[in-house]
Parts: sequence; structure tokens; C-alpha cells
Amino acid sequence: MAAISLRNISKQFDGNAPVLRDVNLEIGHDEFCVFLGPSGCGKSTLLRIIAGLEDPSEGEISIGGRAVNSVPPAKRGVAMVFQSYALFPHMTVAENMSFGLKLAKVSASEVDRKVEEAARILQLQSLLDRKPAALSGGQRQRVAIGRAIVREPGVFLFDEPLSNLDATLRGQTRVEIARIHRRFNEASTVYVTHDQVEAMTLADKIVLLNVSRDAAEAGSIAQVGSPMDLYLRPNSRFVAGFIGSPQMNFLPSRVSSTDRSATTITLSKSQEQVRFENTHGRLGPGQSVTLGVRPEHISVDEGYADGRARSGGASLTRTVSLIERLGEQSYLHCSEPDGTTILVKVQGNTSVRPGESVKLTFDPASCHLFTDEGLAV
Repeated sequence: MAAISLRNISKQFDGNAPVLRDVNLEIGHDEFCVFLGPSGCGKSTLLRIIAGLEDPSEGEISIGGRAVNSVPPAKRGVAMVFQSYALFPHMTVAENMSFGLKLAKVSASEVDRKVEEAARILQLQSLLDRKPAALSGGQRQRVAIGRAIVREPGVFLFDEPLSNLDATLRGQTRVEIARIHRRFNEASTVYVTHDQVEAMTLADKIVLLNVSRDAAEAGSIAQVGSPMDLYLRPNSRFVAGFIGSPQMNFLPSRVSSTDRSATTITLSKSQEQVRFENTHGRLGPGQSVTLGVRPEHISVDEGYADGRARSGGASLTRTVSLIERLGEQSYLHCSEPDGTTILVKVQGNTSVRPGESVKLTFDPASCHLFTDEGLAV
């Protein structure tokens, strides 16, 4: 068992603003936890603190119920895979994978067994005699992962391991990492990335960190939850905009009316109204809000051409200024009155053409409202 507990972790480098502030987090012994966020939010620093490569300015780290603040990295029961592979160029694949075991004075027979098993898992059997210069980027990263596997750690740590790979290799290696986690289901896995696709496809739990110019918010956790929790129930505009591809549409609005059964808002740019069949007690008439709606939750009303509007929901009339065709799907860029756009995700074979006027419909139940402070209502 290797559950990880972070209590009141803060980190500040001399003379600089805080990188992390008061981070509290529990990671289960079999969880795949992804640290996600923009550059500079502190996600790699937090990973290095768990590994013992950085000391926290404040707070306590526990692994498997044991406080490890004063425990050196080699004795924490963790194995780390870096972005840069960090392979010895003069050693073969087998020698790179076995190096740590030999330093730990593991018997030769046990070293051979573990290297062969890791090579089988990662499909490296035919490459064991090669040196890193003779490997592709994806193969090098698999060797780095194999070096971590042979140690049979309680915690796997991955620091943006796919960022140096092309799109195809990223997909393949992502599958390998997911498979490894399932195989070693008693180990915790902590994975750092700025790529929300990696986070959504790999994670049991996402820890989304924010970066802010406000020192009181710098390096703070914006939201913790499953991928679908963050997608369906973002607690702030920052979370809503970071999770989801393409990004959520944000429409400035103002509350027109609110009562016990409904809240009606008016879009600031077009003066169109959207009615929510529920109450928002924190809102009052005249209050400014932002309406958030994802491109995949907007439809092009097929009945618009003959004057029929889809029943229920909200509808907006817009002109298509640009179409991005990506094969299976297309993105419509629909012009707003101020020149900005609403993005709509449709089938790739859509018959809509640039310059055409369309009616966009969506269910307010799939939308989100945010206050001026960026908090979800």
C-alpha cells in the first residue's frame, strides 16, 4: 500500500512569489492521479516534492502512512520517469534498465528476471542490446518507463513523459502507461501534464492547479475530481475553460429576472434571452454574469430553413464565418455582433456553408453561469 498524503504543502523559492500555497491532497494507493494546469502553476514542483527532489517550505508529505519529509529520494519507494528520458548513452537498453537494481546490490538472477519481465510488458525484448542512439523517441521513453518498472515501486511518478513525442507515439505510449498502472494496481501513479486530453483519458482523479498574479491564489488547487466531475460540474470559469476541447464558449450576460421557478438572463451583445428552469439564489436582477456553453452542446437547427424552430431550449441566430473540417467532425465559427465568435461542433459532413445564417439551439440545463469573480453559480 502506498497512499500519498499532502498536508498544507507550500513552496516558495528565495525572493520569489509562492509556487505552491497550502496544498492538501489525498491520493489512494491504487489511484491514477494527474496534476494538470498551465505552465507555471507548480505541478512539476509538487511532483518533485513527492519524489524528494525538492523540499517544501511548509507542510508534511506521507507515503504509505509514513512521513517522508526527511527521507532521501532513494528510500521513499518511488520511481520517476522524466520528460527527457535521462538514459545513459554508453549503456544498452538492458544496462539502463538494470542500473538502479545493480546499485541496490540485487542478485544477478533477480535483475535478469525483472528486466526480462519489464521488456516483455513494454515490447522491448528485441531492443535489449541496443544503445539509446539507435532507438526512436518512443522506444527511449519506454526504456525510461522500464527502468521505473523493474524497481517495483509503491509510487510511479511521471513528469510530462509524452511531451517530446509526436502525436501517434503519444497515443501509443499513453496506452502503455494506462496498461502498466492496471498491471501494478497496488501502486499509486502521479502524472504531470499540461495536456487535458492526457488527463481526461488517463486519470482516476484530476488535480487542476491554477496560476495567478494574486499571491493569495498562486499555486492553489482550482478543483479536484474525476475527469467527468470537472467536465460536467466545473466550480469556476477557469476550470470550465481549461477542461474540454475545444474550449467552452463564454457569453457576457446580465440577469433579467429571477423568481422561485426560473432565472432569465439577457446576452449583452445581442440582447437575446435564455431562461433557466431553476433558481439561482445568489443572483439578482441587473447582476452581470457569464453564460458558458460547450461547442458540443450546441446544435444547428435543421428546421430553421423552413421557419420551424426546435421546441424547448434556447436559440440564437448567427452567421457562419468559417468552417474547420477535421474529417469526422467540423467546427463552425459563428459571428457575434462584436466580431467575436461562437464555436459549434457538428458532424464532419455538415451541409452548412460560410456566409450562411443558422439558428443555434441548446438546452440551458447543459450550460453554466459564472459570476464576475469567475465562480460557478
